[in-house]
Amino acid sequence: MKFGGTSVGDASCIARVVEIVRTASCECSIAVVVSAMSGVTNRLIEAANQSRDGNAAALAEIFAQLEHQHDQVVTALIHSVAERQCLQSKLHELIAEGKRLCHGIILLRELTPRTLDAISGLGERLCAPLVAAALSEIGVASVPLDATELIVTDSYYGGAEPLDDPTRARCQARVIPLLHEGIVPVVTGFIGATEEGILTTLGRGGSDYSATILGAALDADEVVIWSDVSGLLTADPRLVPQASTIAEISYREAAEMAYFGAKVLHSKTLRPVTARGIPIWIRNTFAPDEPGTKITPSGPLKLAGVRALTAISDAALITVTGSGTQGLPDVLARIVATASAIRADVLMISQSSSHNDICLVVPSPLAERTVEALRHEFSQDGMHEGMEDTVFEATVSVITLVGQNMRMASRTVARALAALGQENMNIIATVVGSSDCSMSFVVPQQNMKVVLASIHRELELGSRDVNGRPVAAVSNQSAVWDYPSAQASAD
Repeated sequence: MKFGGTSVGDASCIARVVEIVRTASCECSIAVVVSAMSGVTNRLIEAANQSRDGNAAALAEIFAQLEHQHDQVVTALIHSVAERQCLQSKLHELIAEGKRLCHGIILLRELTPRTLDAISGLGERLCAPLVAAALSEIGVASVPLDATELIVTDSYYGGAEPLDDPTRARCQARVIPLLHEGIVPVVTGFIGATEEGILTTLGRGGSDYSATILGAALDADEVVIWSDVSGLLTADPRLVPQASTIAEISYREAAEMAYFGAKVLHSKTLRPVTARGIPIWIRNTFAPDEPGTKITPSGPLKLAGVRALTAISDAALITVTGSGTQGLPDVLARIVATASAIRADVLMISQSSSHNDICLVVPSPLAERTVEALRHEFSQDGMHEGMEDTVFEATVSVITLVGQNMRMASRTVARALAALGQENMNIIATVVGSSDCSMSFVVPQQNMKVVLASIHRELELGSRDVNGRPVAAVSNQSAVWDYPSAQASAD
């Protein structure tokens, strides 16, 4: 079970979490993964940035706030004076560690990715002991575990990838004995460590990824991701109020939804469990009686059709064209390799028949780095001046239709296009996904909301599920998906 930042946002939220775990632990063995408390990771990153700027006063204020926030939860949940003092001492030590790291940044006026990982990962290291103590307080045997002891990663700070074999070996050796003894381990999400023991992070939103890494390594029966929404939705309810919960969906469909903007689920979450066929549930901590969404290898039986719409609100269309690329070999391959080298997610890519024009779409926060990397790559051919004029970007949104066997759903796609035609919406580009589970439209950013609402209404996505039963309406519309351009939590 993984609990996100809003699920552990304060004392009352954590009390709700421990009750969910207590109930489930009566029936089976449970391992828990937790995010930082809501907002904590953002403040830790702010502390790191303030330190880089030499702002000691702002740094002190941030850490004072974090210490007070966690002390309040300890006081509310832990009634034994001795246990409370022991836990507070441990949390204060972690906060002191963060202060030392930030003071080092102030001295050097340099913030490296490695140091940023060490600071931003403190939120989970503060939360896990707190949740474990709260479980012990109500009689559930529990211990906190730092994921640096379990998840072995490469050394790409800010977005590390797990190394499967050593991670599996460590999880089996450390966690399985605890489960056999009836102890609930509470593991820090979001972080891991290199083989040398240096802390890394899995990227923003990485606690979901931590949960499935752990679930796969332990051969879990299922992974339950508890958040503040009742499953995956047919659309973002902030933009489409009629959006409803999807009862069941396939790995592929869920992966497409995650990749193209549905941030209820981290885009890498499904990777570890796919080979083992472990189901994933998305459920609501604040409405635990609601069934949520079940993600399975094949999903429900259905020939074709759109299940959901997703949106990336802030993307950049980058075009490479003209004399700067003429005559150069393997231009397309080099563009893809260049974007991959800086770990820029290429959402879409196309090439004209003349091979002079190549367009790619990336999240806007990565646009500048991508353009710079492309110019650097082609400057090696002495074409830098040409590239200065032929690589440019425009702000767009990507709307994606997600479903099974999309190539067979030609009538559905035609209806979606017709709906956009009635609204006089301009479509910049259309791409069918290679997985046959998605079709994407690139539209001007200002048209995103109208496009989503029009297609959702035309395809009646919020009315009935695959079995013809009415689906549950969204119970909490204020807590919904974030987009890559938004300020995300570590949830």
